[in-house]
Amino acid sequence: MSRLFPRTALWSRRLRAALAVLATAVAMCGVVLAATSTPSSAATCNGYVGLTFDDGPTGSTSALLNVLRANGVRATMFNVGQNVQNNRSAAQAQVAAGMWVANHSWNHAHMTSMSQAQMQSDLSQTSSAIQSATGSRPVLFRPPYGETNSTLQSVASSLGMRQVIWDVDSQDWNGASVSQIVANASRLQAGQVILMHDGIQNTRDAIPQIVANLTSRNLCPGMISPSTGRAVAPDGTTPPPTTTPPPAGGSCTATATTPNVWGDRYNTSVTVSGASTWTVVVAITSPQRVTTIWNGTATWDSSGTVMTMRSNGSGNTFGFTTMTNGNSSARPQIRSCTSG
Repeated sequence: MSRLFPRTALWSRRLRAALAVLATAVAMCGVVLAATSTPSSAATCNGYVGLTFDDGPTGSTSALLNVLRANGVRATMFNVGQNVQNNRSAAQAQVAAGMWVANHSWNHAHMTSMSQAQMQSDLSQTSSAIQSATGSRPVLFRPPYGETNSTLQSVASSLGMRQVIWDVDSQDWNGASVSQIVANASRLQAGQVILMHDGIQNTRDAIPQIVANLTSRNLCPGMISPSTGRAVAPDGTTPPPTTTPPPAGGSCTATATTPNVWGDRYNTSVTVSGASTWTVVVAITSPQRVTTIWNGTATWDSSGTVMTMRSNGSGNTFGFTTMTNGNSSARPQIRSCTSG
């Protein structure tokens, strides 16, 4: 037995070494598989709904657009002509953000009390103001208060617009809480349209939850068909990239795109122009979380949703991977870009 022990010990050491090599190979194989495996496909849309916002543009239109873009939403904005005339830049921002603009009368009057000539003048003036500001002439019309009659519908049709009321009233105009607005929106079914309003904080706060609920039911925000008045798939155009204008006194611009989207995560690529050293602030919508970054140095605020990315000598394009954590529609929002 004493003569066999060295052989046994040698065999044992060799066995342990072989097992270690095998374990390392398995681990390396696992890494390779993880890096090359195909991610799950992005969720498909089994139907579309129309998210609509009345009475804009307002002083809060920019805030509304920020929330919509952060959640990857395109919506229909039923604008009041007088508001467009007084705030052309906000109307232009709606189109630049990928929204559809529509006619909501000149000054939100009770139109069914008007004569046919007055209706014609009101809607025509509104469409002209919208076209002048945005370059797009409306093909949809929503009567104020939802009040309509055959004469008003005929006038709208003569101006190339289809009348659109709504299937679900969010009640945001009536002081509804965020939870009430979300609950009302949860009744939306494929093809239906919901009434919401520009300028209401509770409405803006409800949007992420509304989108999450739609996603859980495989419904997606879409456009309203001018031929049927129902919500359908978008027309194939996409919103422009999220871009920050150069800050006052600076020359730094950051443009974000999402080149890769999977079922549980997506990649964002940000290109900075106008500066070789830069700082970009990006906001993420909770409960989404960034798991991986590249070509930059990141710090976070206490909420874990606002990331400050600084150049680290790796060029002017950086990126990051975001886990959706149940909110697959939201996308990062670039808040600022500063040089130096």
